[in-house]
Parts: sequence; structure tokens; C-alpha cells
Amino acid sequence: MSPKPPKKKLTVKSVASILGVSTATVSNAFNRPDQLSSVLRNKILDECERIGYHGPNPAARSLRTGSTGVVGIMLAEKLAYNFSDPCAIEFLEGVSQILDDARVNMLLMPGREEFYKKTSLESIPDRYIIYGPPKDLPLLDRIERQHKPIISVDFNLENHLSLNIDNYGGAKAAANHVFETTSGPVAVIGLRLSKDADGERINATDLYDPNYSISRQRLNAYLDASKEANRPIGFDYIWDTSKSSWDEGVKAARCALSVSPRPTALLCMSDNLALAALSVAREMGLHVPQELSIVGFDDTPAASVNHPEVTTVYQPSLEKGRLAAKMVLNPENYDSIVLPTELKIRETS
Repeated sequence: MSPKPPKKKLTVKSVASILGVSTATVSNAFNRPDQLSSVLRNKILDECERIGYHGPNPAARSLRTGSTGVVGIMLAEKLAYNFSDPCAIEFLEGVSQILDDARVNMLLMPGREEFYKKTSLESIPDRYIIYGPPKDLPLLDRIERQHKPIISVDFNLENHLSLNIDNYGGAKAAANHVFETTSGPVAVIGLRLSKDADGERINATDLYDPNYSISRQRLNAYLDASKEANRPIGFDYIWDTSKSSWDEGVKAARCALSVSPRPTALLCMSDNLALAALSVAREMGLHVPQELSIVGFDDTPAASVNHPEVTTVYQPSLEKGRLAAKMVLNPENYDSIVLPTELKIRETS
């Protein structure tokens, strides 16, 4: 038996002919529902579902209208990392809440050049939220050349709206608290302070620019607070991790707590790193906070349910995501924004 020939692809025109209505009526049912009565629109959609037509082709529509109805979310790292980092999860949840309500699609885009060598993926979105500076900064130039609306989050991008938190103020409050409640050396477990971060001590000559790095802003606040307290933090007491993960936090904390004289406090640039440091302190038999104070950053859910509860700096990650989406959809209604942070003093300090 010879195979049946493939069915011809349904188009707006062929569907309109099948249903006995105009092409405008079919198009309006999907794209401009306010132009039809609810009864007629529901009837058209039901019939389209019955015959297997699910709406105009997005690629064809974008060529015709110049719009895809897609917001691109360019991430600083590979995609997988953002599904394990608590702050990124909350941020993306906030973005998706607003885009869902606006019936706008979201395209997640890794900030690595290797993903764009054989594709023009960056040309698809109508507008962009850039969540942290991409790992490969030349990607910013490729996006800017399209002259589409851009909101930069957690860094500043010249000539575009930005959305930040008060990283310097939050970190300064955390450091001041540590210097007021402890004596002895203070160490820092940093997060992506340089491109070559590997859980070892930082390379002081290879640090990111503060305009592109929230971690560098936090480090500057720690160092300023240390000078004001007359307890300088030397570069030999600062470690740099490449990501906010348990493994890297454990590696850095073991190094930091093995130096002599041993730190009496750890300033950690994320709650994940602080929780990893707490586990190392237990492993080494150190009492927290009697012998070692630990302060994190972010105030993720794990920080407050852990025992002991982690002292940390709260940032509104969910609201930041919601606000970023509102800004990118209606940039004319906004100026650049810096959201406040708050020190949450708990049991680890």
C-alpha cells in the first residue's frame, strides 16, 4: 500500500474558506479578540481546534508586522545555572508573572558567545532584559546594534534603563555589623569578582569594573567599611568563586578557615556560599557565632529555615523580576531604578 500524501498545511486563507468566514475574522480571533463578539470568537477557535489549526505562523507574522511578541532574557551564564540559583529562580518567576499577564512570550538566552556562532537567536526578541552582564561582553554590542528596548539588571548599560539593588549599601551594612560584633581578622568569600574566578584567592589586578559587577560593588563596600573600622581586609583574605554553588563555597571556606590567624568572621556574597561556609565551620568544630560569624547576601528561603538561621542582606528578587518586565514592556513610563536592601540579623552573627 502506497503511503498517503501529506496533508496540505493550513493557512489563514484556507481555514477561512473551510469555515465560510473572511480571513480577517480568523485573524482577529487569534490576534485582535476585541474585534469580535465572544460568541463568534469562541466558535471560530473551537472550529480551528477541531480541524487542527492553531493560529498564524509566528515567523510569517513577524516578517509581516516586524514584531514577534517575544521578550529576550539574556542571562549572564549558561541556562542551567539559573535554574539552580535561588535569586535567579525568583527573578525569572517575577518576570514571567508580568509577561503571562501581558500575554507576551519569553525567550531565555545564555550569555555565552558559543551559542550564537551558527544562529541569529538574538534577532528574534522585540525587546530585552539583560540579567547581569553576559559572560562574553561582545554579545551586548550585537544586541545594541538592533536598536530595540533594553533593560539592564544588576549592572549599568550606557544609554539604557537599568534596574539595580543597593549592593554597596547592603554590603556596607553587613560589614559594619561584623566589625561592630567581632574582633580579629575578617575574610571575604566573593562571587565572580574576576573572569578567572576559581575558588582561590583573588587576583587583585584582574577585577571586574564596578559598573559591570555587583560583586565588585559589594567588595568595595566591605573594604571601605574595613578601613573605617581600622581593620583592613588584605587581598590574602579574599577568595573568589565562579558561581554561587555549594561545592565552590565549601572549597573557598576551607581555604579561608585554614589560614593563620584564622578569620573570626566571613563575609559571603551569597546565601549559598554562606551556607556552604557554615557546613565547613561545623566540619572543623567551630562554634557559630561564638568563634566564627557568617553573613550572607540575598535572603533566600534557605537562609531563614536553616539552623542556625543565617544573617544576610535581603534583596527583593521576585519584585525585581516583576519590575524589570514592567519596565521593558513600557520603558517610556520609567527611569532607572535602585531598589533598597536590608540587613537581616539572625543567629550566625
